[in-house]
Amino acid sequence: MKKYIYIILLATVFTSCSDIIEVVDISDTNVQLVAPSDNSTLNLTTLTLSWDSVADAENYQIQIAQPDFENLLQLVADSTLTANSYTVTLEAGTSYQWRVRAKNSDYTTSYSKYTFTLE
Repeated sequence: MKKYIYIILLATVFTSCSDIIEVVDISDTNVQLVAPSDNSTLNLTTLTLSWDSVADAENYQIQIAQPDFENLLQLVADSTLTANSYTVTLEAGTSYQWRVRAKNSDYTTSYSKYTFTLE
């Protein structure tokens, strides 16, 4: 009888532990892009794209498209990072669009996107 009580007790403990660990829903949060600003024109080819950290995000997915995601000629980058910046060298004389979304184990935000041109 004691054996069955211990089994039931252990089963209860293990099934209730999953209820204690709760992942925060970040899906309604927006990633705030910082630099380069939207519709900017830059005269450099190596630049750092940056954004504000999102509370409860575990990582970020960044993508860079040429010229933009609606008229995609080339997906230049598609990376998952834990940092809130990404340094890249791109081609001069070209327009790009970049976007970032935050992710945790259960939720993902929508992409935030900006466009820029390199002279």
